[in-house]
Amino acid sequence: MRHGQILEHLKSKLVPGQVYRRTDFEANTSNVDRHLATMVAAGVLKKLAHGLYAAPKSTSFGEAPPDERSLIQSFLKDDHFVVYSFNNFNALSLGTTQLYNQTFVFNRKRVGTFKLGWRTYTFHRWREAPKKLTVEFLVVELMNRLNQLAENRDEVVWQLKRKLREFNLKRLKYNLDHYGTVFSQKLFSELMTESA
Repeated sequence: MRHGQILEHLKSKLVPGQVYRRTDFEANTSNVDRHLATMVAAGVLKKLAHGLYAAPKSTSFGEAPPDERSLIQSFLKDDHFVVYSFNNFNALSLGTTQLYNQTFVFNRKRVGTFKLGWRTYTFHRWREAPKKLTVEFLVVELMNRLNQLAENRDEVVWQLKRKLREFNLKRLKYNLDHYGTVFSQKLFSELMTESA
Protein backbone atom coordinates (compact mmCIF):
# COMPACT_ATOMS: atom_id res chain seq x y z
CA MET A 1 0.00 0.00 0.00
CA ARG A 2 1.06 3.58 -0.59
CA HIS A 3 1.69 6.12 2.15
CA GLY A 4 -1.77 7.70 1.71
CA GLN A 5 -3.57 4.35 1.74
CA ILE A 6 -1.76 3.25 4.88
CA LEU A 7 -2.67 6.54 6.58
CA GLU A 8 -6.34 6.10 5.71
CA HIS A 9 -6.23 2.52 6.98
CA LEU A 10 -4.64 3.65 10.28
CA LYS A 11 -7.17 6.50 10.67
CA SER A 12 -10.08 4.10 10.13
CA LYS A 13 -8.98 2.07 13.16
CA LEU A 14 -8.90 5.05 15.56
CA VAL A 15 -11.60 5.44 18.21
CA PRO A 16 -12.14 9.02 19.45
CA GLY A 17 -11.01 9.45 23.05
CA GLN A 18 -8.94 6.26 23.09
CA VAL A 19 -5.23 6.15 23.85
CA TYR A 20 -2.68 4.22 21.80
CA ARG A 21 0.92 3.20 22.19
CA ARG A 22 3.37 3.45 19.32
CA THR A 23 3.48 -0.34 19.23
CA ASP A 24 -0.28 -0.45 18.48
CA PHE A 25 0.48 0.83 14.96
CA GLU A 26 3.50 -1.32 14.14
CA ALA A 27 1.52 -4.24 12.67
CA ASN A 28 -0.07 -1.97 10.04
CA THR A 29 2.93 0.00 8.80
CA SER A 30 6.61 -0.52 8.14
CA ASN A 31 7.33 3.17 8.77
CA VAL A 32 5.47 3.80 12.04
CA ASP A 33 7.30 6.99 13.04
CA ARG A 34 6.65 8.68 9.68
CA HIS A 35 2.95 7.81 9.77
CA LEU A 36 2.57 8.89 13.40
CA ALA A 37 4.30 12.22 12.67
CA THR A 38 1.96 12.78 9.71
CA MET A 39 -1.15 12.01 11.80
CA VAL A 40 0.02 14.27 14.66
CA ALA A 41 0.75 17.12 12.19
CA ALA A 42 -2.75 16.67 10.69
CA GLY A 43 -4.41 16.68 14.12
CA VAL A 44 -5.67 13.11 13.68
CA LEU A 45 -3.64 12.10 16.75
CA LYS A 46 -2.41 14.06 19.77
CA LYS A 47 0.94 13.18 21.31
CA LEU A 48 0.46 12.77 25.08
CA ALA A 49 3.89 11.53 26.14
CA HIS A 50 6.78 9.61 24.63
CA GLY A 51 5.23 6.75 22.62
CA LEU A 52 1.69 7.61 23.78
CA TYR A 53 -1.02 9.11 21.53
CA ALA A 54 -4.73 9.89 21.74
CA ALA A 55 -7.40 10.11 19.06
CA PRO A 56 -9.10 13.49 19.71
CA LYS A 57 -12.73 13.45 20.77
CA SER A 58 -14.87 16.54 20.14
CA THR A 59 -17.77 17.55 22.36
CA SER A 60 -20.07 20.57 22.37
CA PHE A 61 -17.64 22.10 24.91
CA GLY A 62 -14.55 21.53 22.75
CA GLU A 63 -11.99 18.77 22.74
CA ALA A 64 -12.43 16.23 25.53
CA PRO A 65 -9.42 14.82 27.35
CA PRO A 66 -8.69 11.17 26.59
CA ASP A 67 -10.39 8.46 28.62
CA GLU A 68 -8.37 8.32 31.86
CA ARG A 69 -8.52 4.55 32.29
CA SER A 70 -7.45 4.00 28.66
CA LEU A 71 -4.64 6.55 29.10
CA ILE A 72 -3.17 4.96 32.22
CA GLN A 73 -3.70 1.39 31.02
CA SER A 74 -1.80 2.22 27.82
CA PHE A 75 0.96 3.93 29.79
CA LEU A 76 1.38 1.02 32.21
CA LYS A 77 0.58 -1.79 29.76
CA ASP A 78 -1.38 -3.23 32.67
CA ASP A 79 -4.95 -2.99 33.97
CA HIS A 80 -4.17 -3.61 37.66
CA PHE A 81 -4.32 -0.07 39.03
CA VAL A 82 -6.61 2.44 40.71
CA VAL A 83 -6.65 6.21 40.36
CA TYR A 84 -7.51 8.29 43.41
CA SER A 85 -6.85 11.56 45.21
CA PHE A 86 -6.45 12.23 48.92
CA ASN A 87 -9.80 14.04 48.47
CA ASN A 88 -11.43 10.58 48.21
CA PHE A 89 -10.63 10.05 51.89
CA ASN A 90 -13.10 12.82 52.82
CA ALA A 91 -16.03 10.59 51.77
CA LEU A 92 -15.03 8.02 54.43
CA SER A 93 -16.17 10.36 57.25
CA LEU A 94 -13.05 9.68 59.27
CA GLY A 95 -12.16 13.29 60.05
CA THR A 96 -10.39 14.27 56.84
CA THR A 97 -11.61 17.51 55.26
CA GLN A 98 -8.63 19.02 53.43
CA LEU A 99 -8.62 19.42 49.64
CA TYR A 100 -5.57 18.28 47.69
CA ASN A 101 -4.52 18.92 44.12
CA GLN A 102 -2.72 15.68 43.34
CA THR A 103 -3.82 12.51 41.58
CA PHE A 104 -2.29 9.15 42.48
CA VAL A 105 -2.09 5.86 40.59
CA PHE A 106 -1.62 2.81 42.81
CA ASN A 107 -0.09 0.21 40.47
CA ARG A 108 2.31 -2.71 40.03
CA LYS A 109 4.75 -1.23 37.50
CA ARG A 110 5.71 2.44 37.74
CA VAL A 111 6.86 4.89 40.39
CA GLY A 112 7.31 8.64 40.00
CA THR A 113 5.45 11.66 38.69
CA PHE A 114 4.48 11.76 35.02
CA LYS A 115 2.62 14.27 32.86
CA LEU A 116 0.24 12.37 30.61
CA GLY A 117 -1.70 14.58 28.25
CA TRP A 118 -3.40 17.33 30.24
CA ARG A 119 -2.79 15.92 33.73
CA THR A 120 0.05 15.00 36.05
CA TYR A 121 -0.09 11.73 38.00
CA THR A 122 1.99 10.42 40.88
CA PHE A 123 2.51 6.67 40.55
CA HIS A 124 2.91 4.49 43.66
CA ARG A 125 4.21 1.00 42.89
CA TRP A 126 3.24 -1.96 45.06
CA ARG A 127 3.66 -5.72 44.63
CA GLU A 128 -0.10 -6.00 43.92
CA ALA A 129 -2.76 -3.53 42.85
CA PRO A 130 -6.54 -3.75 42.57
CA LYS A 131 -8.51 -3.09 39.40
CA LYS A 132 -11.29 -1.20 41.16
CA LEU A 133 -11.39 1.57 43.75
CA THR A 134 -13.32 0.41 46.85
CA VAL A 135 -14.10 1.87 50.27
CA GLU A 136 -11.94 -0.79 51.92
CA PHE A 137 -8.96 0.03 49.69
CA LEU A 138 -9.37 3.74 50.53
CA VAL A 139 -9.42 3.01 54.28
CA VAL A 140 -6.18 1.03 53.94
CA GLU A 141 -4.58 3.69 51.73
CA LEU A 142 -5.66 6.37 54.23
CA MET A 143 -3.72 4.45 56.88
CA ASN A 144 -0.77 4.01 54.49
CA ARG A 145 -0.63 7.78 53.79
CA LEU A 146 -1.61 9.06 57.24
CA ASN A 147 1.71 10.85 57.82
CA GLN A 148 1.41 12.68 54.46
CA LEU A 149 -1.95 14.28 55.30
CA ALA A 150 -2.50 17.75 56.77
CA GLU A 151 -5.16 16.42 59.15
CA ASN A 152 -4.70 15.65 62.84
CA ARG A 153 -3.41 12.07 62.77
CA ASP A 154 -4.73 11.17 66.25
CA GLU A 155 -8.22 12.42 65.35
CA VAL A 156 -8.30 10.30 62.16
CA VAL A 157 -7.16 7.18 64.08
CA TRP A 158 -9.77 7.84 66.80
CA GLN A 159 -12.53 8.19 64.15
CA LEU A 160 -11.37 4.98 62.46
CA LYS A 161 -11.43 3.12 65.78
CA ARG A 162 -14.94 4.44 66.49
CA LYS A 163 -16.31 3.47 63.06
CA LEU A 164 -14.29 0.32 62.39
CA ARG A 165 -17.25 -2.06 62.77
CA GLU A 166 -19.21 -0.08 60.14
CA PHE A 167 -16.86 -1.35 57.44
CA ASN A 168 -16.85 -4.81 55.92
CA LEU A 169 -14.07 -6.25 58.10
CA LYS A 170 -13.44 -9.25 55.85
CA ARG A 171 -12.86 -7.02 52.80
CA LEU A 172 -10.89 -4.56 54.90
CA LYS A 173 -8.59 -7.35 56.11
CA TYR A 174 -8.13 -8.58 52.52
CA ASN A 175 -7.14 -5.09 51.34
CA LEU A 176 -4.87 -4.66 54.34
CA ASP A 177 -3.10 -7.97 53.68
CA HIS A 178 -2.62 -7.15 49.98
CA TYR A 179 -2.06 -3.37 49.93
CA GLY A 180 -1.26 -2.30 53.49
CA THR A 181 2.13 -1.17 54.75
CA VAL A 182 3.64 -2.67 57.90
CA PHE A 183 2.55 0.48 59.76
CA SER A 184 -1.07 0.08 58.56
CA GLN A 185 -1.19 -3.60 59.47
CA LYS A 186 0.14 -2.89 62.97
CA LEU A 187 -2.29 0.00 63.46
CA PHE A 188 -5.25 -2.07 62.27
CA SER A 189 -4.27 -4.94 64.58
CA GLU A 190 -4.13 -2.53 67.54
CA LEU A 191 -7.49 -0.97 66.67
CA MET A 192 -9.14 -4.38 66.30
CA THR A 193 -7.79 -5.45 69.72
CA GLU A 194 -8.95 -2.22 71.37
CA SER A 195 -12.42 -2.36 69.83
CA ALA A 196 -12.97 -6.07 70.60
